[in-house]
Amino acid sequence: MSRNRLTRRDWLKAAAASGAGIVILSNSRSARSYQANEKLDVAIIGAGGRGRSNLDAVAGENIVALCDVNEQKAADAFAKYPEAKKFRDYRKLFDELDRQIDAVVVSTTNHSHAPATVMAMRRGKHVYCEKPGAHSIWEARNVARIAAEQKVATQLGTQMHATDNYRRIVELIRGGAIGDVRECHIWLRSGRGALGDRPADSPPVPAWLDWDLWLGPAPHRPYHPVYANGHLWWDFGGGELGNMGCHYLDLPYWALELGAPLSIAAEGPPPHPESTPSRLHVRYQFPARGALSPVTLTWTHGSEPSPIFAQHAFPAWAWSVFVGSRGMLLASYTQRMLWPENEFADYQPPEPSLPSSIGHHAEWLAACKTGSATSCHFGRSGPITETMLLGNVAYRSGVTLQWDAAGLEVTNAPQADDLLRREYREGWTL
Repeated sequence: MSRNRLTRRDWLKAAAASGAGIVILSNSRSARSYQANEKLDVAIIGAGGRGRSNLDAVAGENIVALCDVNEQKAADAFAKYPEAKKFRDYRKLFDELDRQIDAVVVSTTNHSHAPATVMAMRRGKHVYCEKPGAHSIWEARNVARIAAEQKVATQLGTQMHATDNYRRIVELIRGGAIGDVRECHIWLRSGRGALGDRPADSPPVPAWLDWDLWLGPAPHRPYHPVYANGHLWWDFGGGELGNMGCHYLDLPYWALELGAPLSIAAEGPPPHPESTPSRLHVRYQFPARGALSPVTLTWTHGSEPSPIFAQHAFPAWAWSVFVGSRGMLLASYTQRMLWPENEFADYQPPEPSLPSSIGHHAEWLAACKTGSATSCHFGRSGPITETMLLGNVAYRSGVTLQWDAAGLEVTNAPQADDLLRREYREGWTL
């Protein structure tokens, strides 16, 4: 591998920015031969848990650094890559190895996604980040902005976007199989949450965990193992909506070509200041998009179904229902069905027109090297993350939000603006 790092890295950044096809390098190798024979130098921030799956997906590259605050979770990854430098603090990783890194994979707890991602992008690194990619709407907007300014290759970890099943669903909707679509309803049957107040006790911090670094930009609090599932505490996550919303909203966003919602209403149990709800219902109203009709999109999680799921005997696998003027389309990650079945018995679906993905992580790796497109770059995924997070803002503020996406503000409830961003603990920045 060439040690002329500045030349190689400059080439990678220029290729990603320009989308160039064939670039002649100083040693007369083409971009195609370069892609075939060279590997990216990749740093992994969050190497255990979900991070281990992402690490495995990019294992064909050079893994030069592994960073994790939880040495117990990361132990297997640390052992597998003995030559990779090990860190607990990603800030020190960048300070020490900045010029040795081409790309970064971020798989931390949600509240650290944006700070780690932005630090990487400001240093010119390509970034793959787990969903949702941001803890606040302000973060999501700035992550997308900085990605565009830095012209780096990005991809959010909504890996189901790469499946052929999603493509066939999009083709059915856009091909008019169920007519004019004005509604889409999502039901996540999981109901985790409602953990209540912070624990009163404070057991000792395990030797294998750096608790201060785990907290990162979040306000300090004493350690307790109950916080291990950060999704269920507002300081660290966004509940079931914050955990799964990017995956589930991705499909209607794609099929219906959605932008920013105009209004957002939410209902559930009385909001708790610390922990997220075990049930929630959110209603988003989207405007017309050219010839496409306005859309009502609902999200429900918990054991109580939304009305459309309660009224119909849909199969248990269906978590999404598109409602059109001529019928319905049921969807999941791996299945789809036109409904009622008997009315579509003779329906012939359109020929596939959306090409298959080379793989979600593979898209990103190719983009890092050649400037090719990714399907869930931060410019596309950011608005979905914003919409998802607005559901939590509506719930926690207790008002139906009138949303000005361009101005990044709630126009009818100034008190809700405090939930659009958060203060960082000293020593942490975006």
